Amino acid sequence: MEHSFEMVAKTFKGLEEILADELRGLGATNVEPGRRMVSFEGDLAMLYRANICCRTALSILKPIYKFIAKDADSLYEMVKEYNWSDIMTLEKTFSIDTTSHSSEFTHSRYVTYRVKDAIVDYFKDRFGPDKRPGVRLHDADVMINVHIDGDRVTLSLNSSGESLHKRGWRVGQTEAPINEVLAAGIILKSGWKGETPFVDPMCGSGTFLIEAAMIAADIKPGSFRKDFAFEHWHDYDNEIFEKVMEECNTRREIPFKIYGADISPKAVAIAERNILSAGVDEYINLRIKPLQQWDSAPADGVPGVLITNPPYGERINVQDMEQLYKLLGTKFKRVFLGYHAWVISSNLDYLMAIGLTPSVKEQMQNGGLECELREFVIFEGSKSEFRRDGGSIKKDVSERPIRKSPARKSDTEWKRDAREKGMGGKEAKKNPFSRKPNPLEDKYRPKKGGYARNEERRRKFKEETAASSEAEQLLSRHRNPHALKSLGETPKRPSIPAPEGPFMRTRRRWKRPDTDSDTNSEK
Repeated sequence: MEHSFEMVAKTFKGLEEILADELRGLGATNVEPGRRMVSFEGDLAMLYRANICCRTALSILKPIYKFIAKDADSLYEMVKEYNWSDIMTLEKTFSIDTTSHSSEFTHSRYVTYRVKDAIVDYFKDRFGPDKRPGVRLHDADVMINVHIDGDRVTLSLNSSGESLHKRGWRVGQTEAPINEVLAAGIILKSGWKGETPFVDPMCGSGTFLIEAAMIAADIKPGSFRKDFAFEHWHDYDNEIFEKVMEECNTRREIPFKIYGADISPKAVAIAERNILSAGVDEYINLRIKPLQQWDSAPADGVPGVLITNPPYGERINVQDMEQLYKLLGTKFKRVFLGYHAWVISSNLDYLMAIGLTPSVKEQMQNGGLECELREFVIFEGSKSEFRRDGGSIKKDVSERPIRKSPARKSDTEWKRDAREKGMGGKEAKKNPFSRKPNPLEDKYRPKKGGYARNEERRRKFKEETAASSEAEQLLSRHRNPHALKSLGETPKRPSIPAPEGPFMRTRRRWKRPDTDSDTNSEK
C-alpha cells in the first residue's frame, strides 16, 4: 500500500468547505477545513490528483518538518538540523515563501533570509564552503513554504509551483478579471453543474463562462498546465502521474448552453480568444450585448443560473454605478424569472441598489478587495404569494453546515504529531523523502576537523553559546531585520508575448471529433 502523508490545500476565504468537498470526492482522508486552507491525507497519487483536479485550490503543500522556535537564532539552528540532502542536491535551485502570524517573527522577509542562510550553511558544512544549491526567485526546482503560528514553525514543499489559478488557457485579459479559483468556487457554491442554462451578462474576459464550461463538461483544470513543481522532486513517479492524468482525461456532454455577453467589443474579443484556447467554444454562446438589451432570457425554456462580476466603481463615477446595479436588479425581476442570480461586489451600497432581498450573503475576497457574494432568488409576483406557494428566500440556518475550528493542540501534542507523521527532523521515525545516501556526501564531505561538526561538538557549541556573550557576536554575523530596510522591492517578472495557441500539454490533449460546424460563439 502506498505511503499516506499529510497535505495542505490553500484557498480563498469563503471557499474552504467547497474545497473540502472536492478533496473528499477525490478520495482524500482526514479532511479538515481551516482558515483559507484545508488539511487532508493521501498518497502520491492523491497529491497528483489534487493538483490536477481541484478547482478551488491555490496550491497543494506537503509539510516535511515541524518544530518550535522562540526566536530567529533558534529558527536558524532548527532549520539547519534538517536533512536537506533528502530534498535537493547541489545542482537544484530553491525558493522560500513565508507566512508569519507571530509577535516574535514580525518580518517575513527576515524569516526568509534566516531560513535561506540555514539551508545554504547546511550544504556548505557538508560539501565545502563553495558548494551550495542556488536561490531563485521564480521557477525554482524546489519551492519551500514557511508557516509560523506563534512559535510553531512548519516547513512544507509546494507541490504545485505556480499558483493553480493559472490554468494555462488564458491568452488575454481585461483590466480586472476575476480569479479563476474564485470564479470556480462561486459556481460550485451555486450548485450549478450544467443541468440548466448558465448566463453571465457582463462576462469581461470570459472567466465565469470558461470555468462553468469546464465544470459542466468535467474538464480538469490541471489538464492545461505545462508543469507542476512535484515533477522535480526526488520521489516523483511518472508512472503514477500518467495514470492519474489518464483517469482525469474525460469529458461529458452539456445539455444546455452557456450564454455570455458584454457591452465592450474588446472584452468580447478577448473572451473569445480565451474560450478557443480552452477548447470549450462548442458549449458557449458569446455576443456583444449591453445589459439594457437583455429583453428575454435564453430560449431554453428552463430557468437557470446567472452569475456575474459587475464593475466595482474604481473607474466609473458613483451615479453611473448606482444606475448600473439598479438596472441589474430590474433585469433580474423582469427578464430572468425563475433564475438564481449571484453577484459579487466590493461595494455594499451598490449591492443594495439592486433592490432585491438576498437569500445568501457571504464574505469573500477578490483581488485583495473585501467583497460580498449575494444570491437572489428571482420569483414572479409578490413576496407573500411566493412564500404562500411554498417558496423560501432565506435559507434555513439549521440546514447550513456548522464548522467548528479545531482545538489548538498543546506543544507536546503538536510535536508528537510531527514525529508520528515523519516531520520531526532527526527524531522522525520515517521520512517520506528518504532514499539512498547522496553520493555527493562521500565526494565532497570534508575530512575530520573540517567544516562539518560531529554531534558531540555541536552540543558543546550550543552549551557554550548559551552561556557566553560570544554567542551573540557569532549569531550577529547573520542578517538582522534592520539591514532589510535598505532592500528594495522584488523586481517584477518581465512580461512575455501571449502565445498563439493553447498551453495544453500535447501528450494529453483531448481531441474533438471531426465536424463541419463553425464555432457557436457569436461575434
